[in-house]
Amino acid sequence: MRALLPDLAPWRSSRDFRLMWMAGVVTTFGSFLTFVALPVQIKELTGSAVAVGAIGAVELVPLIVFGLYGGALADAMDRRKLILYSEAALGLLSALLLANTLLPHPMVWPLYVVAAMSSALTGLQRPALDSIVPRIVAHDQLSAAASLNALRWQVGAIAGPSLAGVLIAFAGLSWAYAIDIGTFAVSVGLAVGLRPSPAAHDADKPSLRGIAEGARYAWSRKELLGTYAIDMAAMFFAFPTAIFPFLADDLHAPWALGLMYAAGSVGSLVVSMTSGWTSRIHRHGRLVVISAIGWGLAMAVAGWLGNIWLVLLMLAVAGGCDMVSALGRMTMWNQTIPDELRGRLAGIELLSYSVGPQLGQVRAGGMAALTSARASVWSGGVACVAAVGLLALALPKLMSYDARTNEHAVRMRKARAEPAATPAAPAGSPASAAASAV
Repeated sequence: MRALLPDLAPWRSSRDFRLMWMAGVVTTFGSFLTFVALPVQIKELTGSAVAVGAIGAVELVPLIVFGLYGGALADAMDRRKLILYSEAALGLLSALLLANTLLPHPMVWPLYVVAAMSSALTGLQRPALDSIVPRIVAHDQLSAAASLNALRWQVGAIAGPSLAGVLIAFAGLSWAYAIDIGTFAVSVGLAVGLRPSPAAHDADKPSLRGIAEGARYAWSRKELLGTYAIDMAAMFFAFPTAIFPFLADDLHAPWALGLMYAAGSVGSLVVSMTSGWTSRIHRHGRLVVISAIGWGLAMAVAGWLGNIWLVLLMLAVAGGCDMVSALGRMTMWNQTIPDELRGRLAGIELLSYSVGPQLGQVRAGGMAALTSARASVWSGGVACVAAVGLLALALPKLMSYDARTNEHAVRMRKARAEPAATPAAPAGSPASAAASAV
């Protein structure tokens, strides 16, 4: 049983990881309150499903543009400052939502403006959050750190929406936004305690050339390219959340709609809570491929079944498979990407796991309109399995990846070990201060 439980080594050994983890739990919980409240408010103000769906449209372009720029920015400035400033700005946006809600006649257009600005700030912040982890966690603890971060997110993903529904129904939208502001205040306070994480002294300023350099590096690393491609294929073909309301009607179970949205997060949480085994995995490419195929199969079975409880079970299995895939991808990224490129590659990663679901909802809705909700789900699952299989055949370096022998992983491991072998500088010396900052 101890071997299955999450490995807490990063929590015990890294003060900065503890601060980031606690800040993440708090802010994720609050952000999911707003994630639910925003579409509810637009629905109340407009009564239009199209208006609610437009939230995704206004969020997509800022996420792409600022995700790429945020990656370049994370390589060019202090990552701690980027995390801190963007977190404070996100808190201010929640304050704008609260102010609009308290007006005698709340307006619709500020909701879209805030959604777009929040997406842009998330694009700026996320690469810094991802790229700082290899700096504050020992190389051999990166798998454990990925599991703990996933666990943090899943706790918020389940608790936040669950409370949001009750809070909005009995207390009103303003309370959801107010609590979100409070969570940002706590997370900013915790982020202030992080040690500086400056860029390299010879780091270039953010530029299109720098972004292109990161893209060329990603293209040259076929095992990394495989993780991006497989995740996008899995999400494009088998991410049917947009049609869950129609699927619930087809199954004569509209009461289960909330459970359908939560089932995937429950499966992910189970994997995160029993993720100790992932620290002993070395062939992460195979892990990504197998779990992505499992995701597609579970979605296909969910579309075939006519019993709501079995469908919920399959959605939970799919969520668990997706979490295993995410752990494999994050570990490969953190083990092999050089620090000077980590921010830009994190920006590309952000696109790989955010654009896929957005396009996947479009595919699922279009297929459901042409056939049926259940046909859209099962056909997407089958297409996912086929696409992942073809990508695995086309990218043999992904399947052969082994953290013990991969040249990039070995180089990173040696680079992380070198400072430990260097004699400590006298206290107060420039070298000692620089080591403390890193």
